[in-house]
Amino acid sequence: MKRAYTDEHARAGIDAPLPQIETWPNQFPGYEIEVVIPEFTSVCPKTGLPDFGKLTLRYTPDKQCLELKSLKMYALAYRNLGIFYENVVNRFLRDIVAATQPVSATVIGEFTPRGGLHSKVTATWTKKRGARTE
Repeated sequence: MKRAYTDEHARAGIDAPLPQIETWPNQFPGYEIEVVIPEFTSVCPKTGLPDFGKLTLRYTPDKQCLELKSLKMYALAYRNLGIFYENVVNRFLRDIVAATQPVSATVIGEFTPRGGLHSKVTATWTKKRGARTE
């Protein structure tokens, strides 16, 4: 029996090159930043059809904050990228953590319903206690 979804579909987009996320030095400790991307788009790696949704990023910066123009260019690069919803959210989080090394970060993806099903994917990262940043 042939599987409809392949391992290639599952890995699609996870390691694709995307624009660099830039940062700037944080001046204050102990606060949260929320960034909402209300018109996020990517492509289903199996069907090639567009996927639409809203991404919400909440993070507590440590020494670096996200530079928003570079974040916008990064998010726009998903527009033609074949990648599943779950991978979008987890890749987005992975790249934010790599760029900023925050105290904590959460990415929530709420995707437009298909066939009566609404998908909401949440991924969270927290710096380990005692971890030091340079």
